[in-house]
Amino acid sequence: MDPHRPNFLAGPYLDRRSEAREDARWIELARGDPGTRYLVGRGSAQLLARGNAPAIAFLDNDHPLVVAAADTQLVLLGWFREVRVVLLDLPPDGDVPLPEGTGFEELRPLAPLLDGEDAALLAYARALGYWRGRHRFCGACGAPTAPTHAGHCQRCTRCGTEFFPRIDPAIIVLVSDGERALLGRQKSWPPRRYSTIAGFVEPGESLEDAVAREVLEETGVAVHDVRYQSSQPWPFPSSLMLGFLASADPGSTVRCGGELEDARWMTRAELTSGEILPPPVQSISWRLVQTWLEGG
Repeated sequence: MDPHRPNFLAGPYLDRRSEAREDARWIELARGDPGTRYLVGRGSAQLLARGNAPAIAFLDNDHPLVVAAADTQLVLLGWFREVRVVLLDLPPDGDVPLPEGTGFEELRPLAPLLDGEDAALLAYARALGYWRGRHRFCGACGAPTAPTHAGHCQRCTRCGTEFFPRIDPAIIVLVSDGERALLGRQKSWPPRRYSTIAGFVEPGESLEDAVAREVLEETGVAVHDVRYQSSQPWPFPSSLMLGFLASADPGSTVRCGGELEDARWMTRAELTSGEILPPPVQSISWRLVQTWLEGG
């Protein structure tokens, strides 16, 4: 494993050019550029070309969906493979004319089949669409909001309060007592699947404090020597997973609680025996497990 490789859904896949969001003419420039491509989202799904190798179904300026789009439905994502890309954020309901061989699909089940850069761009668009759908009204006075900054800000039409995209930080940690790793499972997961311990960071809490608290709450195990490993955007719906490795005293007793159906210590041999279903390979959880398996 390359320790410098970005996690899935991360990496320099997009030139965001945030300064372009400040140009009041950005929509005029996008519509006037024949190279502009539009990524279409509807609710939590995006428009994909169907087939054995699914891919983003980009539209160009002359497609009827784009021609009919209101300015408030457009969000400048950035430059993807040197081409300007705009999110066309459709309402969650209603029939729209789609190119043949395309359809709206959810990212999460298709992510393993997608090109890594395509998946990352879709994750970014999904996160923005989710945020926009939940900030249509001002949280301070209740009035409608309107997009500014090329769709990256929602401003209240009455009191002027501005709302920018937010993420929910969550820690995820591989705890080891030396020869064993601490893994747990939720009841809703596929049979035999186990993963590393995770949970959301609370207000007024450092990341290291969140690691210690979550592991103690979920498993009863006290940890020390908490070390940051890497991070992964996880827009399901709006998380940023912050990965850690941590240590526990040998012989620490596991007391399962919280959201976990089961939690246990596992040796490297048990993890690679085939009896345990490990986390999906696209997840940061698998990267943490793999780091430990390789002696990290």
